[in-house]
Amino acid sequence: MSWQDWSLIGPALIAGLIIIISHVPLGIEVVKRGIIFIDLAVAQIAGVGLIVARMLDVSSYLGQQLIAGTAAIGGALLLTLTESRLGRYQEPLIGVLFVLAATLGLLLLAGDPHGGESLKELLSGQILWVTLDQVYSSALLLLPATVLWLLLRQRYARFIFYPLFAVIITLSVQLVGVYLVFASLVIPALATVNCSRYRLLTAMTVGILAYWLGLLASLYWDLAAAPLIVWCLALLSALYLIPSLARTPAKT
Repeated sequence: MSWQDWSLIGPALIAGLIIIISHVPLGIEVVKRGIIFIDLAVAQIAGVGLIVARMLDVSSYLGQQLIAGTAAIGGALLLTLTESRLGRYQEPLIGVLFVLAATLGLLLLAGDPHGGESLKELLSGQILWVTLDQVYSSALLLLPATVLWLLLRQRYARFIFYPLFAVIITLSVQLVGVYLVFASLVIPALATVNCSRYRLLTAMTVGILAYWLGLLASLYWDLAAAPLIVWCLALLSALYLIPSLARTPAKT
């Protein structure tokens, strides 16, 4: 592999590392709570915020993040208020929010001649084209938010989960797209459900390896990076999960 190839995937590899470090701890909580579609819902809400920001000709990265973050935090606060009241009906509400946000995005882009391309970018992202400035700017918020979650989750999870989730998802959607946000949150966490020791480290290792292999495959086959990374996440997770399932006694 040439130096030019490494210089191309270098920022993407760093972005993937930051995404995995910041998403896996929350992903484990998402799987534990059984609210799998929360990331899709909040990511779509943040995506609508990004669409609105572009419609308003907000070109600065900070301005776009503020508008998208405000939308995502609004959705997160709604879910915080309904969590204790809806109980097992929280997941259907999350699904409804996802559909509403996704269809609102389609309506907002209906008159845009480049709407299809904008929607594709929102879903798939452009991880191969992220810059180091974007990566470092995102890391300045993603990593402290992750540390805050790890330090306070035992005592204050009920109050901080949704707001921190909204902040992390908002920053990540613009960096890597909705598909990679969902896959990075859920797949490594799901793969390690039977891991009794070092679960966090194991899930992060699976995720980081998948990003590395997916980016290399993207260069080798000249295919879109995001779908390949998603498939690498799924395949590596299956390689880890299937043997652990075979060792686990069947539930009766």
